[in-house]
Amino acid sequence: MYLVAKVSLHSHQVCGLAWSPDGQVFASGGNDNLCFLLNTEEIIGEPRCADSDMRWEATTDKRGYEATRHTTAGSGTSNSKLETGSRAAQSGSGRICHHGPGCEAQAWVHRAAVKAIAFCPWREGLVATGGGSNDKCIHFFHTSSGSALATIAVAAQVTSLIWSRTRREIAATFGYAQPEHCYRVAVFSWPECSQVAAIPWAGDLRALYAIPYPREDGAKGKGKIHRGSDGCIVVASSDKTVKFHELWPIGGGATMNKSGLLGGSDILDDLDGIMKDGDVIR
Repeated sequence: MYLVAKVSLHSHQVCGLAWSPDGQVFASGGNDNLCFLLNTEEIIGEPRCADSDMRWEATTDKRGYEATRHTTAGSGTSNSKLETGSRAAQSGSGRICHHGPGCEAQAWVHRAAVKAIAFCPWREGLVATGGGSNDKCIHFFHTSSGSALATIAVAAQVTSLIWSRTRREIAATFGYAQPEHCYRVAVFSWPECSQVAAIPWAGDLRALYAIPYPREDGAKGKGKIHRGSDGCIVVASSDKTVKFHELWPIGGGATMNKSGLLGGSDILDDLDGIMKDGDVIR
């Protein structure tokens, strides 16, 4: 097990990561209110040592610590540092590719930390991000051009985003709300950005994070409890519980409140056919 590459773009902690369905790009979100889009091939593909945004780190494999020599491309200067740790960083070639500012394909500025990031599984080039307590919005971007497509104000910290694989909709979970409202899970349509449904939670609970329940073809063996639908999400709650919500059941609608404080907004651009087609994905 060894380190292959490092990306140093954020000025504060990284709190969100997501891959595109085809694996060609990925995105990182941070507490510096930024979301960066990066091309996978440029980060971990064949290195190009002359690139100004990349430098090599020559590593020495020693048990219990990491000795790292930093060398800037095109420069005769270098510096060494010693970091304690349980394992030494290793590289098959003895070098680690370190990418810095300028390696990003896109950079999107938010008004708060970016934890929630989700690439659309049925429309290439569409990604959604969610801002924290000072942002309180779901943002939609076009990955190739970087254009902002739409914004939905949700009056809450966005903690996770999950696209439906069978409908042109996206689910969001919420943490702290301001102004206060009781909804911690909501579903919005694309490209209308209108609220389809919202689920209220009792008390002052927060939805901390959510993941989609695995589809049937991804589960093997006995004990399967969910068949044929990708409509269930699993939500980590601030009351020390894990909650299962069926959002997109087969053959019918989920039992959810369609009213609430959450609103929608208009689409700003129509790029690469993102706004085409109907609700249900065949």
